[in-house]
Amino acid sequence: MAGRARSRSWPSPVVVLLAGGVVLGLAIGSRQAFGLFLVPMSVDLGWGRETFALAIAIQNLIWGISQPAFGYLSDRLGATRAIVLGTVLYCAGVYLMAKTGGESEFHFSAGVLVGLGLSGTSFAVVLGAVGRAFPPARRSLALGMASAFASIGQFAMLPIGQQLITAHGWSGGLTGFAVILAVMAVFALGCGGRASEAPEGPASVGPGHALATAFRNRGYVLLTLGFMVCGFQITFIITHLPAYLGDVGLSAGEAANAVALIGLFNIAGTLLCGVLGQRLPKRHVLAGLYTVRGVVLVAFLLAPASLMGAYVFSAAMGLLWLGTVPLTSALVAQVFGPRYMGTLFGVVFLAHQIGAFLGVWMGGRLYDATGSYDVVWWLSVALCAVAALLHLPIDERPLAEAELAS
Repeated sequence: MAGRARSRSWPSPVVVLLAGGVVLGLAIGSRQAFGLFLVPMSVDLGWGRETFALAIAIQNLIWGISQPAFGYLSDRLGATRAIVLGTVLYCAGVYLMAKTGGESEFHFSAGVLVGLGLSGTSFAVVLGAVGRAFPPARRSLALGMASAFASIGQFAMLPIGQQLITAHGWSGGLTGFAVILAVMAVFALGCGGRASEAPEGPASVGPGHALATAFRNRGYVLLTLGFMVCGFQITFIITHLPAYLGDVGLSAGEAANAVALIGLFNIAGTLLCGVLGQRLPKRHVLAGLYTVRGVVLVAFLLAPASLMGAYVFSAAMGLLWLGTVPLTSALVAQVFGPRYMGTLFGVVFLAHQIGAFLGVWMGGRLYDATGSYDVVWWLSVALCAVAALLHLPIDERPLAEAELAS
């Protein structure tokens, strides 16, 4: 009976994966392209870089704070409703960014509205739907494939964004993004299904009980703290790298290509992490990822600035970029089951966004104060070591099994 009910309510797993992947690609791809607008908007409107950076920092914080609520909405009412609501908010925010008349308006549109929109159209909602659609034996790979769409979107939207800015200015570019993002509402129809239809997972009376159980688990806390480091690093890099490369002599087009390379190579990196997560302890893969990421950052900072160096850095960083997402989300589902995956991963993602807030804001604040990004770059290196150590003690056994063994 449970199987028949599930089959009537769910699109096929492949449809959920593809539709969710397109939504994730458009949502994250457009978000990753916002760094292209930092310099032209700041110059045209007479802002320091902190103004733009603060808006993106607010966006990441709102995204994180509201993510558990959208995850719960998806768990209870289905991913389709959450994605449609998120699409409306996202499109409204980006359109108002294009028409901004002052700093406070920009902070509301780019920060609050886009942040809420991302909560409804990004990882917790989409990966929650995908995680529930696939059995445990294929879940890590499916989550890796879904996450790879975010990188495909980044690779596609960055050159599109640069072309729109070149042809129509930053305002026209943002208006074009708002039109493109509206397509997410159509693909939301393929992402239906609620957690109540997924019987797998520990018995619980509701998401509040699931959260209380999770926070009593040391591994969940360590995973949450480690994901905060990821947010700090990638949001600082994706927002400030185009401006940083411009500071060292690269053109706007070359900087856009470098950021697009992150997305291109992350397709392979995310899929690889999904495969490794099926075969190796996920905590070990995560620790190794952060260690290698630190080595890549050190090499980039010590090497002479050049176009080739920027492209090599982007390619290497791309292999290590969003591979944390399928591994982290798969660990949540593996330990606690997929029943309230949207809610539980939403809380983990909140920590990611707190880190993102700090990374992007500190980048702009310290640049305006010192004229350099050096402090934040080297802080990112140190945090790689912290994150690697945080993941090693995580217990990956399903919760019921771990409790029985303790």
